[in-house]
Amino acid sequence: MSYPTPQFEAKVCPPEALAERLAALPRPVVFTNGCFDILHRGHVTYLAQARALGASLVVGLNTDASVKRQGKGDDRPINNEANRAAVLAALESVSLVTWFDSDTPAALIAEVQPEVLVKGGDWSVDKIVGSAETLARGGEVHSIPFLFSTSTTATLNKIRTSEGKA
Repeated sequence: MSYPTPQFEAKVCPPEALAERLAALPRPVVFTNGCFDILHRGHVTYLAQARALGASLVVGLNTDASVKRQGKGDDRPINNEANRAAVLAALESVSLVTWFDSDTPAALIAEVQPEVLVKGGDWSVDKIVGSAETLARGGEVHSIPFLFSTSTTATLNKIRTSEGKA
């Protein structure tokens, strides 16, 4: 028996198809970006809160190469960009997932032109890439405080520390 491709896979959008896909999204559009390497409670809570600020949520995903350039570790990302995109797309709060290979999402934000730009609580509004441009267009910029003390780095450290203790 064959099974159909899950519908959420359709929410993964290559950058070259972004303009057409953006035009079909309900407004206001919320945009956020990140690595989202090993998805955890902090991520899904943050994404749900971001989505609540608008009618659609577009996530800009760092490519594998751009994650490596961030210096998070030689073995990062743990999950490749195709897998990370699919997991994000499976979330109800996410409307569209695309990716960028540059060190910042500035060009992607300029293309998306979100009404709402969001990052996590470790970013002050004035340090969020694209904040000045979003505010100048009359949009909003939010730094959403963390509700849970979780991180991919902490999870990986816990795994690495426990290796060999079995």
